[in-house]
Amino acid sequence: MREGFSDVEWLARTRAEGDVEAWLAWVPYARRIGVSAIPDPHADGLLYRLAPSEGNVGNVLLPALHGGVVAAFMETAATLDLMLATRIPRLPHIVDLSIDYLRTARVAPTHARCRLLREGRRMANVQVSAWQEDEAVPVATARLHFVLADPVTTDHADA
Repeated sequence: MREGFSDVEWLARTRAEGDVEAWLAWVPYARRIGVSAIPDPHADGLLYRLAPSEGNVGNVLLPALHGGVVAAFMETAATLDLMLATRIPRLPHIVDLSIDYLRTARVAPTHARCRLLREGRRMANVQVSAWQEDEAVPVATARLHFVLADPVTTDHADA
């Protein structure tokens, strides 16, 4: 039995269990930059965390996180959150990402909360807010558009 995103049974089981850590294990760049997820203490769903790491620094003079790392963190959070929120197990493929960098993201724990704006039959829209010390003072916000693929027809083993 092959395990991973192309295995429908594995995807359905990990989704039912809310096992985002199993999904993160299959996303090498998410592990590399330090993405994790925990139950949100203030709402239903998950709160995503980007651990501070010198390898994520873009501006060593401040120091500040690289904008690409912040974007990758927010994209990962949105994708995983959408995988949990869809009505049936689906594999989101990003179509468009619009990100607003609002202030410098220092080398400090960074958090993100996602909100599913719309889930259609084929498309979904997710909004993400990322902050460091205070959720009311975000470092970036993003809107992402996804195509929702059926895991049965998405077979990466043939690619």
